[in-house]
Amino acid sequence: MLSFGGAYSNHIAALAEACKLTKLKSIGIIRGDELGQNLEKTLSENQTLKRAYSNGMQLHFVSRADYRKKEFLPLVNRLLESENALLIPEGGTNQLAIKGCQEILTQADNDFDVIACSLGTSGTFSGLVEASNSKQYLLGFPALKGDFFHNEIKKYTSKSNWRLADYHFGGYAKYSVELINFMNDFKQKYGVSLDPIYTGKMMYGLLELVKSGHFSKNTRILAIHTGGLQAIQGFNKRLVTKNEPQII
Repeated sequence: MLSFGGAYSNHIAALAEACKLTKLKSIGIIRGDELGQNLEKTLSENQTLKRAYSNGMQLHFVSRADYRKKEFLPLVNRLLESENALLIPEGGTNQLAIKGCQEILTQADNDFDVIACSLGTSGTFSGLVEASNSKQYLLGFPALKGDFFHNEIKKYTSKSNWRLADYHFGGYAKYSVELINFMNDFKQKYGVSLDPIYTGKMMYGLLELVKSGHFSKNTRILAIHTGGLQAIQGFNKRLVTKNEPQII
């Protein structure tokens, strides 16, 4: 299995783990050629890549310029042929992913009225929409700006029982001190960690909608936590340089 991601990619971490469990080889094309100059140092400083590497993932680091054309790189074509690998898109979204994500909802979830989920490449959300019943409503929280999400979701489902909420905080990996403080308060109050790219924005937006009276009384809401907590390490490095509060 060959796929792509950044230095703190949730997708890369999950793919390496899944391949280890299923006894498949995994290859990660990682954005940032500087990370490959001293692999030992990189792995000592980056728990995401260290975990992926320890799970057997073969790491290849490419420049940011090359990463923009990643699926067409000679390196990728060579690896696909030599390793007889299956290419998984960045973020993991394809038709098989939609089938897999449909399994997230079980019969026990049929009593929920609203299902909330964050969006990156929209695969998880699309699978949830497909698995939902006719009485349920899906509410998506995109992690980045753009109108393309609607068309992406419509590629994978013909259902219309969904809408997207605008709580991206300016775009992918954008944030505010208010968001960081919210996440820390949420962790202290409920004992649940959130990440600043996906689930933090989802829970912030969801609770804002609750407070504004968006949902009718006694609405039963299921919020799907999609992980991504390993990205906190890299995010905190960024916050330190700005002398801003870190994520606990």
